[in-house]
Amino acid sequence: MLEEVKNYYGKVLKTSADLQTNACCTAQPVPDQINDLLGRLAPEVVQRYYGCGLVVPSELDGLRVLDLGCGAGRDVYLLSQLVGEQGAVVGVDMTREQLDVAEAYVEEHARRFGYRASNVRFVQGELEKLDELDLPPEGFDLIVSNCVINLCQAKDKVLAAAHRLLKPGGEIYFSDVYADRRVPQAAARHPVLYSECLGGALYWNDLITLARGAGFIDPRLVSDSPIAIHNTDLAALVGETRFFSATYRLFKLAGLEPACEDYGQAVVYRGTIAQHPTAWQLDKHHRFEKGRVTPVCGNTWRMLAETRFRAHFDYVGDTGTHYGIFAGCGTALPFDTAAGAVAGPSGCC
Repeated sequence: MLEEVKNYYGKVLKTSADLQTNACCTAQPVPDQINDLLGRLAPEVVQRYYGCGLVVPSELDGLRVLDLGCGAGRDVYLLSQLVGEQGAVVGVDMTREQLDVAEAYVEEHARRFGYRASNVRFVQGELEKLDELDLPPEGFDLIVSNCVINLCQAKDKVLAAAHRLLKPGGEIYFSDVYADRRVPQAAARHPVLYSECLGGALYWNDLITLARGAGFIDPRLVSDSPIAIHNTDLAALVGETRFFSATYRLFKLAGLEPACEDYGQAVVYRGTIAQHPTAWQLDKHHRFEKGRVTPVCGNTWRMLAETRFRAHFDYVGDTGTHYGIFAGCGTALPFDTAAGAVAGPSGCC
């Protein structure tokens, strides 16, 4: 399957118009600010984009970012503008043909962005073998990945390596394809379904298990949308399996608890995160209005107080008294398979 994927992305696909499903296409609307930044990229880089989500969280200025499965570099060059000259972005991909495109535009994009020197570099390698690449342990504030981890056979190795590469308080913010059940073998081994991110899609609960095993104890769903398969032959292979494009964020914070525990804590958003003057959203179940006291569980408190978001909130309470499970917390499905609506897997839901 590895060779199938290399051939598919290296030789078969020339632009996104060559895709046979819409799995590798971003369904959510792109904010105007991001569209403006994408408009500054070389057309060839944009045309070879095969992502399924928008991997651009808030507060990126000055960060060191790693893009896993960067392809021709669209997200790398987008993030390059957001981290600024003092930040840096490293892209990793195993497909030489894709990296050839990305590397051809390094200096051109630096000129377009007005940088004295480029703040990006590209590394060829497999995501299951990140430990063998020139990447410093705890060397990154943020790791992103866009519709690529599903192409890996050893997804546990990818998540474990991401945990080692992140600084304490850092996060992996990634979009990928997930299923409401384990994918049937006929679909999992089909070359086109696998290469277009459906055959290797994780059952959502297996993702939660793998993430926790890698040290990301409290995965948070950020957004999701259902995927349609319009090719009748391919649809027949997957049967009743439903697929979703979803974005998760996983924080590297030691000692997070496996459930939402109530310590009587709350936070108040100051309205200071760029582009979010009145409200800011951490995940699908946590939207913070400026000036409003919002009760949170212990894990959510730490995801704000011990990360790059610390200065944007005021904090009420501590962990001195435990009041049991946070009210309303449960283990609902992350995706409503009937309608595509969401109820979160964790986090004060």
